[in-house]
Amino acid sequence: MNTTRTSPPPSAAVAELVQPVTLQFENNTLLARLVGDHDRHLRCLEEGLEVDVARRGNRISIRGLPDATSLARTTLSLLYQKLAAGETIDISAVEAAIRMSRVHESRPTLPLSVAPATPIANPDLALPVIRLRQGNIEPRSPGQATYMRALASKELVFGIGPAGTGKTYLAVAQAVSLLLAGSIDRIILSRPAVEAGERLGFLPGDMKDKIDPYLRPLYDALHDMLPGDQVMRRMSAGEIEVAPLAFMRGRTLSHAFVILDEAQNTTIAQMKMFLTRLGPGSRMVVTGDLTQIDLPHDTPSGLQDAVDTLENVKGITISRFEAADVVRHKLVARIIEAYDAKTTTADKKGHSRHKGRQENNGTAK
Repeated sequence: MNTTRTSPPPSAAVAELVQPVTLQFENNTLLARLVGDHDRHLRCLEEGLEVDVARRGNRISIRGLPDATSLARTTLSLLYQKLAAGETIDISAVEAAIRMSRVHESRPTLPLSVAPATPIANPDLALPVIRLRQGNIEPRSPGQATYMRALASKELVFGIGPAGTGKTYLAVAQAVSLLLAGSIDRIILSRPAVEAGERLGFLPGDMKDKIDPYLRPLYDALHDMLPGDQVMRRMSAGEIEVAPLAFMRGRTLSHAFVILDEAQNTTIAQMKMFLTRLGPGSRMVVTGDLTQIDLPHDTPSGLQDAVDTLENVKGITISRFEAADVVRHKLVARIIEAYDAKTTTADKKGHSRHKGRQENNGTAK
């Protein structure tokens, strides 16, 4: 792929806004896969970065603000090199490449007036990768990249943020990778079985029937990483254990990768109990969404308390995700942002009313 830039028009102010960047591709087969059916990948790029993208022959031109065109150029380069490496791409891959291109905004790059003779170097090479037999898992957002680095190197990691950011999925992937490599002896996956207190008695069936619905997301993640028969075999052998939080009490978990999911619904006592299960040769990951607490209003969240208490403790990493890290449908991120904005507005109004009441009380006195 070659990159060219036409000579600037007379007005430099206009040129900065509208002068297109043109990318030239040598492999028409890869180019067809890059743009997608009916150029749908290019339309995704336009919407995601607010640029105009046009294809003519083996050239793609990008027009927009300088920062946006630079991001679009990096995104297309990333995707093209993935295709050249034998990978496939779809809309979700395009959206992920857009998110990841932002990681490299601050890196020094050639001025757009310079036309390099070779493709842009792949900025993805330095990013973390979780290696599995069924294929590698790469970060699909900047938050995921930070989180994956912590999972690879730290003994206790908190992953906090909205649904759809990959907190639990990536933790399970890291656990499976270490199990297959022989670095740990077993994986232990846990959740609070029921919001606020694990009251299981009213549910029909035996204990397994009662807890399985609450643990289903963990089973789903496991089956994405391993063949179904291998999951069952390893569970029977005790190499993989999926259990409600109540089953952790009194245990010391050695040479294991331990994950607590939906941790926002733990009490302070439950969280302390879980964190102190960490044994020799083990790693622990705690995930949750502090905007989705289902505990009674008078019960503090164990996850919030743990974050406040352990924020500056050496050896503990707290990775925070934002709406921009959501890797589900793009509307999910917008929905989360809308709810966050509504909450922020409500908090500001509440603060203003409270301040007004205080001032009125002061005047009355």
